[in-house]
Amino acid sequence: MKKIVIAPDSFKGTLSSKEVCGIISSELKKRYGDVEIKEIPVADGGEGTVEALLYAFKGERVYLTVKSPLGRDIESYYALLSDKTAVIEMALASGITIEKENDALSATSFGTGQLIKKAIDDGAKKIIVGLGGSATTDGGTGCLSALGVRFSDKKGKELEPCGKNLSEIHSIDISGLDKRLADTRITVLCDVKNPLYGKNGSAYIFAPQKGADKAQTELLDKGLEHLSKACEKLFQKDYSSFEGAGAAGGLGFALKAFCNGEFRSGIDYVLDLCEFEKEAEQADVIITGEGKLDSQSLMGKVPFGVASRCKRKRIVAVVGVNEASFQQTKKLGISEVVETNPLHLPFDEIKSCAKAMLAFATEKIKL
Repeated sequence: MKKIVIAPDSFKGTLSSKEVCGIISSELKKRYGDVEIKEIPVADGGEGTVEALLYAFKGERVYLTVKSPLGRDIESYYALLSDKTAVIEMALASGITIEKENDALSATSFGTGQLIKKAIDDGAKKIIVGLGGSATTDGGTGCLSALGVRFSDKKGKELEPCGKNLSEIHSIDISGLDKRLADTRITVLCDVKNPLYGKNGSAYIFAPQKGADKAQTELLDKGLEHLSKACEKLFQKDYSSFEGAGAAGGLGFALKAFCNGEFRSGIDYVLDLCEFEKEAEQADVIITGEGKLDSQSLMGKVPFGVASRCKRKRIVAVVGVNEASFQQTKKLGISEVVETNPLHLPFDEIKSCAKAMLAFATEKIKL
C-alpha cells in the first residue's frame, strides 16, 4: 500500500490548506482506493497559519472586534491552543485583502496589537505571530499603540500610528507598554529577510504592492529610517538591520525592539510543530502546493520548506499558477508541477470554481 503525504499551503483567496488537502485526498482515494493518505495542512506564517495549527492541535477560535488597516471595526480572531499558546495571524486583522482599496500611508497595524493584548488578557504566556500578508508600512507603531506605547510630535501631540506620520515622531513614551509582555514569549514567524529601510527595505520592496506610488514609497522609507533612529536613541541599540526587521511593513522591527520577539522561519516552525518529517519518512509521494509557484517560492515558501526536507522523495506540487522555470522547480527539489489554472485565467473568473478546478487537476497525479 502506497503512503501519500499531502502538505500544501492555502490557495490565497480561494481555498484553505485544509480544503486543498481534503479535495486532493478525496480524488486520489476515488481513483486508487487502497492508499494510505496523511493530510498535513501547513502555512508559512501568512494566510492559513491559524487554521493549520488549529487542525494539528486542539484549541479554539477567540473572536474580537478590532480595527482594520483603515480604522473600520471588523471581526477578527486568533487561536488559543490547549496549552495556552496563542496563534495570531496578522493577515486576519491588518491584512492586505481586508480593505477594498489599499492606502499604504494610512494603514495601521493597530488591530494586530489588539489581538496580542486580547491573547495576554486570556492568559496566553506564549504567542506565535505570523507576519505574512500585511497591508501596512507603519513600522509596527499601530500594533505598539494598541499595547500602550505613545508616539508624539514636537508639540507633544499624540500621533496617529500610521506610515505617513512616522517622520513626525519626536518622542516615544513606553511607560504604558503592557507590563505583561515581559513575561510573554513572542515567537515571530517570518520568511522575509529585508531590513527596515533602504533600497532593500520594507517600503521600497513591499509598499508598492500596498498601493504606494514612487513619492509615497520614498516618504515611507524616510519615515521608517526616522523611526529607527528614534528607537536607537531610546534603546541604545540599532534594530533596523536584522533579517526580518522590514517584514509586515516594519512590524518585525517593532516586535523585536519592544517585545523581544524570537524570529523563526514560518514554514520550518510549522513543519516542526506538525512533526512533518516523521510522517514524510515513510511516504512514497509527497504532495505540496500553493496558489502561485514563482521566484518567491525559493525564498522560504511552503513548497520550498516541504521539498527541502524530502530531497530523496518524489515531490509533486499542485499549484494554481506556475510561473517558475524548470530550473527553479528543479532547484526547489520538486519532481513535477500540476496547475489547476493552466490557462492563467484572471482570479475573478476562477474564484467560484476553484474547488472543481483542483479536483480536475488532481487527475494528472499518477501514483
